[in-house]
Amino acid sequence: MKRQKQSLVKQLIIIILLVFSISFILLGIVLPKTLIPLAEDNIYRYLSEPLKFINSDFNSELESSEVAYFYVFNDKIVVSDNLDDLVDIKDPVILLSYFKNNYGKFSYKHSTYYYYMVKSDNNVKVALTNDSYILKTKADILKQILPIVLGTILTVSLVLLVWSYSIIYKIERLKMKVDNIDNSDYNHKINFKTDDEIKSLEYAIEDMRISLKNQEEYRNTMYQNISHDFKTPLTVIKSYIEAVHDDVEDKDKAIDVIEQQTLKLENKVHSLLYLNKLDYLKDKKANIVLVDINKLINEEVSKFKWKRKDITFSVNVDSKSKIYGTVENWETVLDNLLNNFMRYAEKSIKINVKQNKLTLYNDGPNIDDDFLEGIFTPFRKGIKGEFGLGLSIVEKTLKMMGYSIRIENEKKGVTFIITRNQK
Repeated sequence: MKRQKQSLVKQLIIIILLVFSISFILLGIVLPKTLIPLAEDNIYRYLSEPLKFINSDFNSELESSEVAYFYVFNDKIVVSDNLDDLVDIKDPVILLSYFKNNYGKFSYKHSTYYYYMVKSDNNVKVALTNDSYILKTKADILKQILPIVLGTILTVSLVLLVWSYSIIYKIERLKMKVDNIDNSDYNHKINFKTDDEIKSLEYAIEDMRISLKNQEEYRNTMYQNISHDFKTPLTVIKSYIEAVHDDVEDKDKAIDVIEQQTLKLENKVHSLLYLNKLDYLKDKKANIVLVDINKLINEEVSKFKWKRKDITFSVNVDSKSKIYGTVENWETVLDNLLNNFMRYAEKSIKINVKQNKLTLYNDGPNIDDDFLEGIFTPFRKGIKGEFGLGLSIVEKTLKMMGYSIRIENEKKGVTFIITRNQK
């Protein structure tokens, strides 16, 4: 069963009605009950004062429509003429039996009566009234307070409704923006005048939209670059296969070229998979240990120096320097950097480790400033128009181990500087 959606306005109206209901309960029931003890104290004071002037010759001037009087002297009962009008109990003797304390109240036939009694020797003087004063007090309280409170609640409710419509309008605008977040034809500009949390949310959504747009553009560019990078060796392989079929190319030479291009493709696929693995592992903590960087560098140099015998390697490792990470990750970093150096170095590659910092230099051409910015982006076109993942793998691998890398152009050559991030 589908649940019915309730709008914010409807929810606010329900809350306002609930506030009204609670206010009526508080004003109509709780408040009067709270004030009744004060009103009863006033009644007892009001009843006690005239008793000072009552005697056996009942003074008719004390009579009122609200208070009846008793005077008992030597078993003789004198009552005011208005007693029957105020009390349903016709027999004064029975009525006298209800006066058990100096003052108090009692109920009879769903009515409440208040009395105040003064005893001295054989005299008993009693002033008596009904609950009309209490009822009048309740009515006066409600008459005076209810319009003010309800008027205040109504004003606040109207303000809340206007404010809620403003909030709902903003939310609807944000919803439309989110619904059209990938629609370049939609006008995403929203000018909220109030600088509040909703405006901050709009800024966040706009930042997210721009980020998604940039990511989409980056993905499209990367896919194009990947297609181009894979297409070239595939085209070469296809061309040599056709040449062999047409007997225009020597099979042995074709096999050598196909083997080279296949190896190049294999390396690219391996790099792509490894880069994807780094993205998957970026939020996981690597098992960082102290690495014998001197041994590792020498092994890497031995692996690469046979590829170009015209290059001179220079290695200088300070034994006091401490390099942390994993052997596998540092092998990946050095493999990719040295592989890059082998393409661009002219005669010299220098590797130094000092003060816990690793620097790698090659005397190849400087990198243009335009290339330096974003050089670690995957499949970004680099020097000589080539694409690659090597530097991106280096940067992500170092970051996973808690290191960062930067590149500086020298007067001749380029230096890669690897330092550990400050914790």
